[in-house]
Amino acid sequence: MPVYMVDRNLPGVTTEQLAAAQKAAIETCQQFTAKGTPVRYLRTTFVPGEARCMCLFEAASADIVRRVNEAAKIPYTRVVDALDLTPKSS
Repeated sequence: MPVYMVDRNLPGVTTEQLAAAQKAAIETCQQFTAKGTPVRYLRTTFVPGEARCMCLFEAASADIVRRVNEAAKIPYTRVVDALDLTPKSS
């Protein structure tokens, strides 16, 4: 399934708010999947010095990822195609 990166600018965000956003993303993905629209949250990388957050999702389209983030009420700047180059464990 294609991977998409959600780019976020989150000035002033706290660790608790990041954790809540991550939980909301995971739960919203599960709801979409349960209703027949498969989407999976993969991971988040946060750069505190820039207040920038990048989240990876697997979905059939960028539109699905946008809809998940809007339903979860998590602000984002853009959704773009991405390649997840995490090495597979052996």
